[in-house]
Amino acid sequence: MKNVDLTIPEILPVSWLKKGIETASSGVRTLPDGRVQFWIRHSPVKGVTPKMLVWWFSHLEGKMAYEGGEFEKYRVWHPEDHVHASYEKRLPDGSIGPGASIRLVEYLGRNKKYIVNIVTDIEKLNETGYIHNPKLEGKYKVARMEYTFAPSGNDTVYENCLIIGWKGWTWRIVRPLFLKFVFNKERGSAWIKHNIEEVGQFERFLPELYRKENSRRSERSAV
Repeated sequence: MKNVDLTIPEILPVSWLKKGIETASSGVRTLPDGRVQFWIRHSPVKGVTPKMLVWWFSHLEGKMAYEGGEFEKYRVWHPEDHVHASYEKRLPDGSIGPGASIRLVEYLGRNKKYIVNIVTDIEKLNETGYIHNPKLEGKYKVARMEYTFAPSGNDTVYENCLIIGWKGWTWRIVRPLFLKFVFNKERGSAWIKHNIEEVGQFERFLPELYRKENSRRSERSAV
């Protein structure tokens, strides 16, 4: 994995739409194969379309103009918890999609105990949803993230879940220790809160950013 400064940065000095957990339905369940699923059904994401979300997840790197400043896009998405996003692996043509991977660093609730420092492999990215598979230390696949997008007028019905564990008997053996020392219910609750906040933030910045970036692409194509 790339070397990244893991210091928790100062909270980004921007306004943001910080939705509370009461705005979504969420919970935790054990799947039939023994894996543990933390799930969220968000309130509709206003003014954000699935097409915008596909663009966003394939353009996480770099800076954006926001409220008179230039900030890392990933940090604008969650001004308190996010630290770093970069593409660890791109597709042969330089684009991002299934087969690419992302390096992510964040602290759930700005809590040092809840650091997320992973490389995650993209399995699916289209207007119906997004699936990626985080690996601890860039090597060990221990989780799965599944998102679904459904258009609702100019909005998106957005659901996602974090599945902890892997299929097979070895997971059933180590599950009690893993859920106690690596990903307990408190960390799961922090993930749910963090995710509701970042998904809500899309309403604040993504429609304008998407229009600006696509306007620039159209101008370049016309030259």
